[in-house]
Amino acid sequence: MNFASGESHESGSGRERPADARRVDGNAAGGLFSEIFVPDLTTARAKCAGCGAEGMIGSLPVYAHGMGTVVRCPKCDRVVLRVARTPQHVWLDATGATCIVISRGT
Repeated sequence: MNFASGESHESGSGRERPADARRVDGNAAGGLFSEIFVPDLTTARAKCAGCGAEGMIGSLPVYAHGMGTVVRCPKCDRVVLRVARTPQHVWLDATGATCIVISRGT
């Protein structure tokens, strides 16, 4: 699938899948994303994709320098998160975490 064009390998099948009738663009998830990305992530828990260890992000070793920030697993030393900033963007790579659990608070 090409995200920019919306093309899919299923184009031209002539029939609409039931889920397609409920599909809207990514802007519909804006409220949910603002709820997820506003909280203090240091209290969120991350699970390492390498060894399965879990811990609060604020307790994981961090290596920060001019090229970006790398958050590593204290058990296997694999990269869990990477963050880089440019003048126009913030890049977040969370492929080293199988999940990140953020408390909603009350």
